[in-house]
Amino acid sequence: MSSRQEEKQRRREERLAEEQKAASTAARTRRLQLVGGTVLVLAVIVVAGILISSGGGSSDSNSPDAKNAAANVAIPKPGPNASPDKLAAAAKAAGCKATNPPIEGSTHVSGTVKYKSNPPTSGNHNPNPASDGIYDPGNTPAKEHYVHALEHGRIEIQYKPGTAKKTIDQLETLFGEKTETKFGTPSEDGSYTLLFENNTNMPYGVAATAWGHMLACPAMNDKVFDAIRSFRAAYTLQAPEKILQPE
Repeated sequence: MSSRQEEKQRRREERLAEEQKAASTAARTRRLQLVGGTVLVLAVIVVAGILISSGGGSSDSNSPDAKNAAANVAIPKPGPNASPDKLAAAAKAAGCKATNPPIEGSTHVSGTVKYKSNPPTSGNHNPNPASDGIYDPGNTPAKEHYVHALEHGRIEIQYKPGTAKKTIDQLETLFGEKTETKFGTPSEDGSYTLLFENNTNMPYGVAATAWGHMLACPAMNDKVFDAIRSFRAAYTLQAPEKILQPE
């Protein structure tokens, strides 16, 4: 756990140093232009370019911090439908629906975005992706940040506001499970995963999303665990930008 937190902090510090260096260079260029008598409109320094070149990262001011320590409460053990090729069967057994909403775009924007699917599964998004981890109720990142995380191959598990603490604790246990993924890189201790309270008024009790994919469950039950396990195994790191480093 500590190594993941240290890696996230190191990446954050590197990103800040790069941003400060870029800002200093721009200021020096502006002064030289003024001295030479040439009035130019300086180009805006695009932070997104720095983030992409470094593999991404989240802005502390826009994306709340997440924790990585999962709960340790009892949940049903994986069954035969927990594998990536059993998603249809797992979803049906749980009373859930697995869909593949159309891709809505992938442009970096600074404002709010209205997504066609609820919860969102793709679309234009903020340059700063939300970090991996567990978010406390009421501390969910803005949707434009966690849609960017989907583009990096993340799985997002979300529950409706008002969900019982026992259910949230069970989902935290599921979050921390090791999952052998179809991509070939396992998810361990919550890597490549976000867990949070839904903030888009989704019409489901529990949902899991990936870039271009959704598992929607009207209500929580014991079969939902295998449905999410199957979804996670099938779609972890199956996205346009596969970022393997912790975010």
